[in-house]
Amino acid sequence: MTDPLDRPALQDRDRTHDGAEPAYADAASVRNVFLAFLRLGFTSFGGPVAHLGYFRAEFVERRKWLDEATYGDIVALCQFLPGPASSQTGVSLGILRAGLPGGLAAWCGFTLPSALALILFAYGVGRTRNVEHAPWLHGLKIVAVAVVAQAVWGMAKNLCPDRQRVTLAVGAALLAIALPSSTGQIAAIAIGALAGWVGINEPPKTIHSHPSFKTPGRPLGVTVLIMFGVLLFGLPLFAALSGSHTADLAARFYRSGSLVFGGGHVVLPLLKQSVVAPGWIGDDRFLAGYGAAQAVPGPLFTFSAYLGAAMRPAPNGWLGGMICLVAIYVPSFLLLIGVLPFWDTLRGRSGVQNALRGVNAAVVGLLLAAFYNPVWTSGIQGSADFGIGLVAFLLLVFWRVPPWLVVLLGAAATEVFYLAGW
Repeated sequence: MTDPLDRPALQDRDRTHDGAEPAYADAASVRNVFLAFLRLGFTSFGGPVAHLGYFRAEFVERRKWLDEATYGDIVALCQFLPGPASSQTGVSLGILRAGLPGGLAAWCGFTLPSALALILFAYGVGRTRNVEHAPWLHGLKIVAVAVVAQAVWGMAKNLCPDRQRVTLAVGAALLAIALPSSTGQIAAIAIGALAGWVGINEPPKTIHSHPSFKTPGRPLGVTVLIMFGVLLFGLPLFAALSGSHTADLAARFYRSGSLVFGGGHVVLPLLKQSVVAPGWIGDDRFLAGYGAAQAVPGPLFTFSAYLGAAMRPAPNGWLGGMICLVAIYVPSFLLLIGVLPFWDTLRGRSGVQNALRGVNAAVVGLLLAAFYNPVWTSGIQGSADFGIGLVAFLLLVFWRVPPWLVVLLGAAATEVFYLAGW
């Protein structure tokens, strides 16, 4: 039976005689993007690094929406931009596949499941204490080890084919481990770009825009980049002049989404300063929401939805959660829409291509560093954990079992081992 979430007939229905899709984004394309990312939104456990592995398995290997090199370039671009790198990668894939509606569909599918779950948690659905110590949750962390290992291995084979780039990747991993912050990540990427620009002299490759890629126009790109700056500086000014708590709330979360590199855990200090310091939410409730955010799939930035729903004063509840969620993600949309129209031109230049080769190698190094800490260190805590992770890796790499099924099997196996006292 045909997988209802794949719908190959719909994917191929409007293809031209040479296999290319038409330049417009039809409703079927947008729907396919939404369904693909909705499945990932329900099954992508393990944090941003694991998400990149899920995306690669789904869209490079399984669906073949793009090739490895293009995917590596998108990841490199999103590492350069402030905001949640994995979510930006997903939005980029949606935009390239089905235009701006596709980007919105990708974001909704990937983000809303965890956001809605965290808003419900804020209402008291997740009253169970010590959820972060649940055996099934630890099983999800173990599966994340296998997912990230698969991503590192697959990307390394394609993006680090020689000694130079392997050395760059290892150096980036060591730097990221030595400086476990956004500073280390930015430094590793910058050094990779410089080393690639200077030290890699491969002949330029011809960049062909895939006929199904639907990038925004340059006038729109310039406009939204200006809008990004206007909102960054204008929202706090408007909040101060109007005295509106809603405007102040939106300004704080917009700033958090605009100024953090790496996303995920890196944004937590900014969010804590934004909502705990003014007394809008207590430290205990803040940490409780953070624990719940680890138990749901999807991006950690959806923690903002919990904060908006749980804080006082109003707006809170569903309205507050959605205000904070949208405010923290809007900068990512604006930056991507602003930069993507110029991306093909930039990466078509020889020097930029060599710099990107260095950046891609550095990204592999960052994935390797994240594979060690926090993925391995938090997931593998004994021989049973190692065994489950090894079997998960076998199922993913050699048996080609869908990642969502491996996630469920890993969680169930860990729960069984816990009940058996192993």
